Amino acid sequence: MDMEPKKIREGYLVKKGTMFNSWKAMWIVLSDDGIEFYKKKTDNNPKGMIPLKGGSISSPCQDFGKRMFVFKLSTGKQQDHFFQAAFLEERDAWVKDIKRAITCLEAGCKFARKSTRKSIRLPETVDLGTLYLSMKDQDSGVKELKLEKDKRVFNHCFTGNTVIDWLMANSKIRNRQEGLMLATALLNEGYLQPAGDISKNAVESVSDVTLLDQHDALYYFADSGFYCEGYSSDEDVVLKEEFRGAVVKQGCLLKQGHRRKNWKVRKFILRDDPAYMHYYDPTKGENDALGAIHLRASVVSAVEHVPDAKKYDIEGNLFEIITSDETHYFLQAATSNERKEWIQAIQTVAKTGK
Repeated sequence: MDMEPKKIREGYLVKKGTMFNSWKAMWIVLSDDGIEFYKKKTDNNPKGMIPLKGGSISSPCQDFGKRMFVFKLSTGKQQDHFFQAAFLEERDAWVKDIKRAITCLEAGCKFARKSTRKSIRLPETVDLGTLYLSMKDQDSGVKELKLEKDKRVFNHCFTGNTVIDWLMANSKIRNRQEGLMLATALLNEGYLQPAGDISKNAVESVSDVTLLDQHDALYYFADSGFYCEGYSSDEDVVLKEEFRGAVVKQGCLLKQGHRRKNWKVRKFILRDDPAYMHYYDPTKGENDALGAIHLRASVVSAVEHVPDAKKYDIEGNLFEIITSDETHYFLQAATSNERKEWIQAIQTVAKTGK
């Protein structure tokens, strides 16, 4: 008797259409033999299914310019499917599970998670994910700075030589040339991103080493609060202050609109000091926020009912944010644990942030 495929992972990803070039947020379900994608989480029938047998995965996929956290799944029939995650760790988790599912499918064994991630580009003693988290540590990691160059201000960034200095000081490398190879791997895997013309030109070059050990080559962490601005008016500076805080949490949630009361997938980025939660269209990147929720002195709580929610098949894992000016925001997480994590994170930022 045939057994039902086992679910491995599910959640929101942005998927590129196979016939058109449009990108849409979809509910994605990874099973041990394929990937199903749905227009809505509550849909009973998928829009399509991608078989994993004979497939391969490429990450990072840099075929789409400014789109970050993209990976490519190629089927056994050489059809390419492109997915975009909301942040780097989410992309890596999907890629890791899909790779493992493909390997187990080919070997005829059941899927089983491993607790550690090993890079396929470097020796097993080097774990880029662990190294990245060490570099981001607020106390002992690479210090993020506000730097001015070419009449632009780069916030939450650092220089190429600072990266190599940190690797040397923490005994991660034996010499600076080895540091360039390791830092280039971090850049190629999407953990580091170039900021400014010098570093961007180096990335586009044909050289094997694309990270520059220079004080004028700027970089930033992929999921940091980085932003760039030109010299601007006082009003613009006040607006930019909203984005100054460190990123505490990010990911996709369903949000109810204030006017039409319909529900759409939005990418949220929670920052502290100042305490803001910005939301974006996940298909269009992070250049322009659709809105901002000032969380200082706000109240967040789980709710079981939202007006007009059932009309859109929205049930379960709901929560509400009430700001200090009495504006109400209704959101839905994918799971109860995810709702709990968001509520706890927002409560902390609301109490401690400005």
